[in-house]
Amino acid sequence: MIILGCTGSIGANCIKVALSHKLHIDLLVAGENIQLLNRQLTITNPKSVVIAHKRDIHKVNHPNVHFGKQAMLDAIENSSSKLVVNALTGFIGLAPTLTAISCGKKVALANKESLVTAGQFIDISKIIPIDSEHFSLQYILDKTKNLDRLTITASGGSFRDLSLDKFKDITIKDALNHPNWSMGEKITIDSATMANKLLEIVEAYWLFGSKNIDAIIEPKSIIHAFVSYKDGSTVAHMANPSMILPISYALTGSCSTDMMRSISLSDIGSLEFRQIDNLRYPIFSLKDDMLDNPSLAVVLNTANEIAVTRFLGGGISFVDISRFVLDMVNKYHSPKINTIDDIYAIDRQIRQTEK
Repeated sequence: MIILGCTGSIGANCIKVALSHKLHIDLLVAGENIQLLNRQLTITNPKSVVIAHKRDIHKVNHPNVHFGKQAMLDAIENSSSKLVVNALTGFIGLAPTLTAISCGKKVALANKESLVTAGQFIDISKIIPIDSEHFSLQYILDKTKNLDRLTITASGGSFRDLSLDKFKDITIKDALNHPNWSMGEKITIDSATMANKLLEIVEAYWLFGSKNIDAIIEPKSIIHAFVSYKDGSTVAHMANPSMILPISYALTGSCSTDMMRSISLSDIGSLEFRQIDNLRYPIFSLKDDMLDNPSLAVVLNTANEIAVTRFLGGGISFVDISRFVLDMVNKYHSPKINTIDDIYAIDRQIRQTEK
């Protein structure tokens, strides 16, 4: 298999699952965490490695190392592996998804931006979702029943209980302290603003073909998704907050019992559900716009990437993230998308104009 983003939390768990099932890893693609990459190379022995920057090649303990986006795409195309795990973060993950599918490979997809920005151009039959919410929906969907609504859950992020009058004082350190999960900086901020959940709703639309999709806060991250049927019944998927289960199913079709701790209802005690408040999470107010016009999601994604980068760089406040995204979606509200090139052009236009 191929693992893109091998040094992130998803990529590291993929290596763990692959080694447990004795699956061969043909290619590792990493960013700047060369120290972790070298540790991974001692246990995976891939044929080739691709990293982000030429300057780091000499640091990598492997005889076949390349760098950059084009090298990654070439490596995917030249690999005999039929499965690509795309655990890259951001819009950069779209091109490898398209390349893998064009080569007839399956994509175990954790890069939500691929479907968010270009779902209409992606063959969903080639996609295996890794995001825990979409895995849960797929796990419990029963096509023999009449589907009514899909609901994914949100933790509520770092500030689900913070008084709104204190939002103006949020620091970067505060925003990166997620209550339930250990994740990368970008997705942790997206969880705090609820941008991540909005992106996942667009992703669910492309995966499951329904616009009757919503999200609800479940603070313990035990329930990951609900499927409601027209007969009045609702099925929930529960699992401890770990990516091992969806990764295992994506890579092997099952999960060994020694890799996941079973749910203990007595230990959980109780579960709580909260509606997503648009005052606390202004970005989520765009949900209906995104479902009415999924092409608009490329604007959402690009604007959010710009805003989060500015916040992490100290250029704007936390509350400015939502303001910037809402302004950009309003400004670029009618994107004309007929080809995949249009998506790249819109992304490029926004980045150049709003930098």
